[in-house]
Amino acid sequence: MLQQKSYQAKQFGPHFFEPKGPNAPQWFIVDAKDQVVGRLATILARVVTGKHKPTYTKHADTGDFIIVLNADKVVFTRNKWDDKLYRDHSGYVGGLKTKTAREMLARSPEEILRRAVWGMTNKSSLARHQMKKLKLFTGSEHPHKAQGPKQLPAGVIRNTVLTQSKKSS
Repeated sequence: MLQQKSYQAKQFGPHFFEPKGPNAPQWFIVDAKDQVVGRLATILARVVTGKHKPTYTKHADTGDFIIVLNADKVVFTRNKWDDKLYRDHSGYVGGLKTKTAREMLARSPEEILRRAVWGMTNKSSLARHQMKKLKLFTGSEHPHKAQGPKQLPAGVIRNTVLTQSKKSS
């Protein structure tokens, strides 16, 4: 009995992704206003890594570009604004710096979502390259209008975000 070969994405030249054709990366746009950080980060991580596509291959970059607007208007559940801690260490003795989520929002609001998405990816050079496809902005304007970003398809967005956005409108 012969078995049919499955699709394997390939790296093209210096690019990690296929620059042209049906499997080329697309641009999507998401409004993060009043979205829960963790629930939104799972969707963003799926799109950036390419797991939402049937052509997903672990060793190649099959992900899409995603623009996130209003990254400063995300919300946490319960008391995480004061209880959640972000820690950075310089590598020296006594070099641990700790910030709460509220301090992080005041200093660099897009870093909250960036760290949440980074925590949901594999830690590799490919993942570092894929994280460059995540474009975070604090306002409702972005400089990527020429790429023609579209709304995320309903199949990518999980039911929790859909029901939450229906409640708010």
